[in-house]
Amino acid sequence: MKVLVINCGSSSLKYQLIDSDTEAVIAKGLCERIGIDGKLTHQTMGKDKYTVDAAMPDHNAAVKFVLDALLDTDKGAIASLSEIDAVGHRIVHGGEKFANSVVITDEVMAAIEECNDLAPLHNPANLIGIRACQAHMPGVPMVAVFDTAFHQTMPDKAYTYAIPYEYYENYKIRRYGFHGTSHSFVSKRLAELIGRDIKDTKLIVCHLGNGSSITAVDGGKSVDTSMGLTPLAGLPMGTRSGDIDPAILEFIAGKEGKSVEEITTILNKKSGVSGLSGVSSDFRDLDAGMKDGNDRCRLALDVFCYSVKKYIGAYAAAMGDLDAIAFTAGIGENNPYVRRVSTMDLSFMGIDIDETKNEIRGEEQKISTDASKVQVWVVPTNEELAIARETVELVTK
Repeated sequence: MKVLVINCGSSSLKYQLIDSDTEAVIAKGLCERIGIDGKLTHQTMGKDKYTVDAAMPDHNAAVKFVLDALLDTDKGAIASLSEIDAVGHRIVHGGEKFANSVVITDEVMAAIEECNDLAPLHNPANLIGIRACQAHMPGVPMVAVFDTAFHQTMPDKAYTYAIPYEYYENYKIRRYGFHGTSHSFVSKRLAELIGRDIKDTKLIVCHLGNGSSITAVDGGKSVDTSMGLTPLAGLPMGTRSGDIDPAILEFIAGKEGKSVEEITTILNKKSGVSGLSGVSSDFRDLDAGMKDGNDRCRLALDVFCYSVKKYIGAYAAAMGDLDAIAFTAGIGENNPYVRRVSTMDLSFMGIDIDETKNEIRGEEQKISTDASKVQVWVVPTNEELAIARETVELVTK
């Protein structure tokens, strides 16, 4: 079965065509600057990658470019759209409506739309991507895979905010969590790597990238996660503040005459390690700056790692034990400094990192010593493959 995985952002569209039998990527690409001018980068495996500038006024046009690239006589991957057996769509926010992936129907579309105010930049784009695929590939089964679904197993004590309860009753304000597809995929793989049935494990998955979140996975289920109602909560990230005292918003607004919207923009786009360092949101730049003696780069990295360490300790306490930790995503997979400092001084918890093994980048490997009670692994994530697997499971039932 050939599955097309579509991931629509507010101004981008990532895609992969996957052979579900071998789980090999047949082709992949990215549409960027949708609604601005448009750029497509496409590669069919075994053929040259190419980039083309093309007008993409909306996601409907972007989907058409994706399908044309897949059908291209010289650089494409398929001879006919009939070769695409199913389409899996990443949906950012499913609210409380979806605890699992679902086959897309009109009712599902309406329910996703009802969650638009919880993810105003992403859910509308996700819906446009679905409708565009439906228009170009009528009759092809499509599946919605939600970032929030994996976290719907959290107990109420973990997802409830200590604010007047009517705000939850009236507006569903609660912790939802994100990166669920990644956390689910990595936790399952981590259980395999340590040779345990996931139902008998207590795991922590550290998804560390430009957007970062940490999840406690007890018996294969998410029981707590660092992001909240929105992806702004939790760890400090590339440009996002993470958790801060909420009174800071009013304080800054009063001092600088800014609106709530302006402050929210600052917290989302001008904060995190970028705001701390004054240099970059890219951890490679922070590493280089620290080595050159830039103390603010050092501070940004240490604030980030300190926050990761606190979440590891908190989630081990929440679960009452800990069997293994996985580091994943761009930073988690490729930054030895972050992994080392984030687990430093945790030997009292049975965590002991092998400094030599920890130098690995982008590869699956255990980085803890053989004496470490808690195993620590680098586990590359693969959200597209996870979406393809969910899609196949649903459309073949």
